[in-house]
Amino acid sequence: MSWRPGPTRPYVLLSCAASIDGYIDDASEQRLLLSNEEDLDRVDAVRASCDAILVGAGTVRRDDPRLLVRSPSRRAERVAAGRPASPTKVTLTAQGDLDPTARFFTAGDSGRLVYCATGALEKTEERVGGLASVIDAGEPVDPGWLLADLAARGVQRLMVEGGGTVHAQFLAAGLADELHLVVAPFFVGDGRAPRFVGEGRFPWHPGRRARLAEARQIGDVVLLRYALSDRCSTDPPVLPFDHGVG
Repeated sequence: MSWRPGPTRPYVLLSCAASIDGYIDDASEQRLLLSNEEDLDRVDAVRASCDAILVGAGTVRRDDPRLLVRSPSRRAERVAAGRPASPTKVTLTAQGDLDPTARFFTAGDSGRLVYCATGALEKTEERVGGLASVIDAGEPVDPGWLLADLAARGVQRLMVEGGGTVHAQFLAAGLADELHLVVAPFFVGDGRAPRFVGEGRFPWHPGRRARLAEARQIGDVVLLRYALSDRCSTDPPVLPFDHGVG
């Protein structure tokens, strides 16, 4: 499988919240709250501006996210513009270990796409084939091919919400245009907890620094918006449907 850079793939925006020491969760069974209501509303506005939202299968299992636009007014404006109330949901899996009762598959009326490794295609079809479109994305899953396929399906703007493994895949492959990193005002300090990204070879390093497009205080957290490609403007973003929770 192959892909071509540029307009043949969607604009890719990565979104993540982390502690001061770089953890995106703790080691407990309960989900760690890293953001605040004001920032969650900002994330909702970003979601409403996108055509699709992607998370890894691990995030589907661990966090059971709904991946829906929360604000009724934003949903209504999307529908009035001829778009679905919430973006298409996308996940990728190497093993096909997905629960059909997860809210990814049961919440809302959004379209659902599951990109899976070739070896897990039959298993994934059996588990969730009646609830989502299951797509063979190679062995292993090729994120570049995935993006080209999304573009062919009309996705122009993709929001990647994690987890750390998926973020690392897109970053290491140079397939990210913009990063929204929210820093929470505390430390986790537990090596068992997941970090934003692990080890890897990334296009941004001491010899090639990412451009900081924006730094904004949002209550007790800070948003750092990095421009990772020439497709990302360093001007503050103006998002459609950005007017607070209705």
